[in-house]
Amino acid sequence: MNSLSTTATAYIHTPLQSQMAGAGKHTNAKAWAAAQEFESQFVSTMMQSMFEGIKSDGPFDGGQGEGMFRSLLVDQYGKEMSKAGGIGIADKIYGEILKLQEQAR
Repeated sequence: MNSLSTTATAYIHTPLQSQMAGAGKHTNAKAWAAAQEFESQFVSTMMQSMFEGIKSDGPFDGGQGEGMFRSLLVDQYGKEMSKAGGIGIADKIYGEILKLQEQAR
């Protein structure tokens, strides 16, 4: 038989894979939501500083309105990245939240 016909684990990170991997793993919904929100805010803060250097000028300049709405766009980017699996902070934060809850008991 062909050695390539064996089943190999997919290493592509997709939102569906992260949801399947986390199924049953996060039993405390409130703690998991807080961890995801923290990661979302962290990513948004990183991206905000990245977008500060981008100048918008020329015939398609958005003017004052573009500056006002850019922060909302960056916040949404952070939320979507967190929903899609994020950068791995939410899992660590979730674990720390659970540890703190156990210590408080």
